[in-house]
Amino acid sequence: MSCTSQVLVLNCGSSSLKFAVMDPHDGTVAMSGIGEALGHDEPQVSWKIKDERHSSTLPKGTRHTEVIRFLVDTILSQHPALRDHLIAIGHRVVHGGEKFSHSVLINDAVVSAIKECVALAPLHNPAHLAGIEAAKVAFPALPQVAVFDTAFHQSMPRHAYIYALPYSLYRDNGIRRYGMHGTSHRFVTERAAELLNLSVNEVNIISAHLGNGASITAVHNGRSVDTSMGLTPLEGLVMGTRSGDVDPGLLMHLGSRMDFGLKEINDLLNKKSGLLGISELSNDCRTLEKAATDGHDGAQLALDIFCYRLAKYIGAYHAVLPQVDALVFTGGIGENSSLIRHKVMTQLSGIGYAVDIERNERARFGEDGPISTDQSAVTLVIPTNEEWVIARDAAELVPPDTPNHDPSTRE
Repeated sequence: MSCTSQVLVLNCGSSSLKFAVMDPHDGTVAMSGIGEALGHDEPQVSWKIKDERHSSTLPKGTRHTEVIRFLVDTILSQHPALRDHLIAIGHRVVHGGEKFSHSVLINDAVVSAIKECVALAPLHNPAHLAGIEAAKVAFPALPQVAVFDTAFHQSMPRHAYIYALPYSLYRDNGIRRYGMHGTSHRFVTERAAELLNLSVNEVNIISAHLGNGASITAVHNGRSVDTSMGLTPLEGLVMGTRSGDVDPGLLMHLGSRMDFGLKEINDLLNKKSGLLGISELSNDCRTLEKAATDGHDGAQLALDIFCYRLAKYIGAYHAVLPQVDALVFTGGIGENSSLIRHKVMTQLSGIGYAVDIERNERARFGEDGPISTDQSAVTLVIPTNEEWVIARDAAELVPPDTPNHDPSTRE
């Protein structure tokens, strides 16, 4: 690992801040951690360096700025080699709208553009902006790079991203499908091309990122051509607490017939639905799998609906692509749930999918590679690594005169 080329990756959520120091060459993680419950009564931060785990309670109401200050003053001050070899800060930014189709060095114009997208990601973009501002104060000499979740999907054709609404809503207000999880879908696209011995610009895959948030993307010649999430992360698949696709008329019914207000509808669809709402038990797939094995009907129904909806989307994306080189499972559920993968592939047996039981079980342990039989349509499990994508992009955008800059990070 090159000690002269490290990137600090920051992922600021609405009430959390994940951070990692990574080698952009090979993705080796020198330090990682998370600040949680930010803005609440009992925030805390935990981190790991060289397999040593640490944690600390933070003052009540601590926000992102204070976590970054703790990172600088407490963690990095005890490990000066980490700070001394940083060449850039890479920020995950959820929504870049139509303004960004690739990662960019952050300047005042970029910050303004991220602010303009706050309405499209009201929980996330303000947190990203707070992280960017705090990082500029803490590391004034380092380049800051924004890596957008929406960027990978900017290659979608108009017929895939325009809603069947009055066109003026798109033209005047930017109402369209944007998609999310683009950094993850991009990573597994590149890795799938390697595993299939294809160049990235000729690989065609269906990428299923399955976690508490879930989305699926059709990739043609290495570019996103359709994805399940839309204007917001609510559209598409069944998720941990999100409903995914519902009849829009349902919203009017909830309001006019059941006296739901807009906030109640938002909470219902985003926080009380999905696996949690169906099962009336949990949004955690592991909990539901165990409960279903023990005979819990709601848990079984939630898993059945989750897999059914996913299989339908996969079938639909076969119609989008001229050919499918591989179906790829990734994300926390996609990488770790052999049961979900098995159920989905069985549902897709009519279009050529068949699971290899041994390969599927082995994939639980972090291996990437095929889980399909040799005669089946190819199915891969690929652990995602969004942080590495952010670190790579940040390193590639570093100006040549940056201290500790290593030109070998550039492709």
